[in-house]
Amino acid sequence: MTSRRRFLGYGAFMAAATPSAEALAQAVSGTSQFAASGLVGTLNGAVQSAAIPTKFAEAPQLAELVKAGKLPPVDQRIPSEPLVLKPLDEIGKYGGTWRRAFIGPSDGENGNRIMATDKLLFWDVTGSKIVPGVARAWDLSKDGKTTTLTLRKGMKWGDGSPFTADDFIFWYEDLYQNKDIVPAPIPDMSAGGKPGRMVKIDDVTVQFQFDSPNYLFPSLLAGDTLIGGGQAVRQSTGNTYAAYAPAKYLKQFLPKYSSEAEVTRRAKEAGFESWVRALHVKKDWQLNPELPTLGPWRTVRPINTPTWTMERNPYFYVVDTSGNQLPYIDSIVMTLAEDIEVVNLRAMAGEYDLQERHIDLQKLPVILENRDRGKYDVHLDLAYNGADTTLHVNLDHRADPVVGKLLKTADFRRALSMGIDRDQMNDTFWLGLGTPGSSAPAEAMPESPGPEWRDKWSKLDIAQANKLLDGLGLTKKDSQGFRLRPDNGQRLIIQLLAVKSFMDWPKHAEMISQHWRKIGIYGDVKEAERGLAFQRAMTGDHHVFVWTNGGTELLYLYPTWALPTDVTSGVYGIEYARWYASNGAQGTKPEDPLLLKVLEMLKSGNGMEQEARDKNAQEIWKIMVDQQFSIGTVGQSPALMGVRLASRRLANIPSRACIAQHCRTPGTSHPETWFFKT
Repeated sequence: MTSRRRFLGYGAFMAAATPSAEALAQAVSGTSQFAASGLVGTLNGAVQSAAIPTKFAEAPQLAELVKAGKLPPVDQRIPSEPLVLKPLDEIGKYGGTWRRAFIGPSDGENGNRIMATDKLLFWDVTGSKIVPGVARAWDLSKDGKTTTLTLRKGMKWGDGSPFTADDFIFWYEDLYQNKDIVPAPIPDMSAGGKPGRMVKIDDVTVQFQFDSPNYLFPSLLAGDTLIGGGQAVRQSTGNTYAAYAPAKYLKQFLPKYSSEAEVTRRAKEAGFESWVRALHVKKDWQLNPELPTLGPWRTVRPINTPTWTMERNPYFYVVDTSGNQLPYIDSIVMTLAEDIEVVNLRAMAGEYDLQERHIDLQKLPVILENRDRGKYDVHLDLAYNGADTTLHVNLDHRADPVVGKLLKTADFRRALSMGIDRDQMNDTFWLGLGTPGSSAPAEAMPESPGPEWRDKWSKLDIAQANKLLDGLGLTKKDSQGFRLRPDNGQRLIIQLLAVKSFMDWPKHAEMISQHWRKIGIYGDVKEAERGLAFQRAMTGDHHVFVWTNGGTELLYLYPTWALPTDVTSGVYGIEYARWYASNGAQGTKPEDPLLLKVLEMLKSGNGMEQEARDKNAQEIWKIMVDQQFSIGTVGQSPALMGVRLASRRLANIPSRACIAQHCRTPGTSHPETWFFKT
C-alpha cells in the first residue's frame, strides 16, 4: 500500500505531462517535474550523421565468414552511402543475445517494430522530424503531385542480391496490382479520389505520381501506414503492402514467371491450398527464414515455434560513426510466454534484457521494488493518444438488425459513453496515472480539437445516459433492470470483444459491463485470442471491439483506430473500410452523413499543407467526439509499451523513448545501436 500511494503521487506529474506546445517536437520534449521523478527522462537516442566513415569494420562472426570466403568484405556488403548513426552514449561492442518475450504467432508486431529500420523514411528520436531510412533522400514537388525517392547505390538484400528500383516496380506491378494477391487498393496510393502511379526513373530513383496534390505522402512513407510501414510489418500476416519487395526471390512463386499450373503444383506439394497462400507465407519474414530482408536482424527460427529467433543481417545498410556495421547485438531470442502475467513475472526476475511490450502498468510498484534483484532499470515513456482502452463501435453491424441500428445511433453511443466510470478505471488499472476522457489526442498535439473535447459525452452521467436510452424507446426492462429489445422483448445484449494483450482488456471490459448495469445495458464480454478476434472483426459480426486507439494522435498517418479506413482491421466495419480504400469501387458506402463527411475530410487532408491539414484534423475530431464513433476511456499514459525494463548490462539505452505509433516503438530508439557492456 505504501508503494501504491507513492505512485499515486505521480498522478500530479502525469497531469502536467502534456506540455502546452504548438509543435510536435515541443509536445514530446518532457517536463521538469517528470524528469525529477527519475522515471521519465528526456527523449534521446541515436541520431543520424551526414559524415560517412572512410573505413568499415564488422562483427567478429562475420569477419570469420569473410576469411572463410563465405561472405564478401564488409565494404562490399554495405551501400556506397550507408545510413550513419551516432550512438546515444558511446561506440558499442559486438556480441550477445537480447532475451525478450513474445506471446505467440499473433505477436508479430513484437519483431516488426525491432525491424523498423526497413522503412523507406523514418522519424527521429522525438517523433517530430522525418529523416532518411532505406531511401537516402526524398523530394516533394511544389505542386505536391510527385514524391521522388533516391535509393542508396550498392545497397543489397539480406541474401546479397541488389536492392534497386526494380524491387519497387515488381511490388507495384506484380503484387499490388494483382487482385488475387491484393483484392482492394489502399487509400495511401490515391489522392483526390484517383489512384497514383509508381514510376522507375533509374536504378536508384523512384517516383510516386498523383493527379492531385498529395502533400501528405512523405509523411505516409515515414509513418506506420500501409505504404510506409516497411517490408517486415506490411508483408507479413497475409498483407502485401510497403511499396517494395524482393523481386529476385519472390518471382519463383508467381504464375507470371512460369505458369499458374506450375506454381499451384509446387504450392500443393509444399502443403498449401493455393499458390496465393504459398506466396503469403513465403513473403512473411516471421515465418520464412529464407526471405531476404533489409532490417538489422533476420529470422532463423520462425514465430510459430516456442523461441522466435533472429540473427544479424550481414548486409544491413547502417553503420555507426566509426564505421562499424550495425547491429552490435548478435541475436534476439524471444521466448514464448503463456500470457502477459508470465511476461511480467519473468521480466521482474531479470530473465529479459529489455522488455516494454506487455509490461503491466498496474504492477509498477512491484516492478520498482524488484529493480535491484532483477538488475534492471525502469523508464516510463508517455503516449499522446487519447485512450489506451477504446470501445471501437462496429458502425456497420448487420448480423443483428436491432443491435446494428442502435450502434449506428449517436445517442445510443453517447449513452454507453456516459455510463462508464472512467475515474474508477483510472484508479484501478492505471494507478491513477492516466487521463480519463474521450478518444481525442492529447491537447499538446497539433491535431487536438481542444481541452473542452476531453469531457464531451465522456464523463459519468447516469441520469443523462438513462434519459437518452429512454428517448430511443428502450424503456422496458426485465426483473433485473436490464433493458429489453423492441422487437421480441428479450434482454438487449451488447457484446464486448476483448483481447488480453498489452493490457488486460477483458478485465477492463468486465468493469465497463458492471458500470452499464446502472443504465440498464447488459454488456457481454467475449474474450478471444488476438488473431481470432481480428478474424471475427473482418467478418463484421462483432458489436464493440475493445482495443487501443494508439496512433490516432497523428490522424492522417494512422486513422485505423479512429475511422473505417483500414482493409486489414475491420473493427469499425470492414465493408465501409473497403469502400473508403477503393474510392467507392468496392464495399459499402456509409449511410451516416456525418461519418461520410469525416471520411471525406480525412481524404482531403492529402491535398493540404501542414497548417490547413492540422485545422482540418481538429474539425474531424470534433465531429468524431460529438458522435462517439469510438468511445474513449483513459489514455495519455505509459500503459501501452511505455513501462520499459532495461537490463543494467545494456548500454546506449534512451532515458525516454517516443511511443507514438509512427515511432514504431522501440524502432526510433534504434535497437541496432544498443550493446552489452560485458
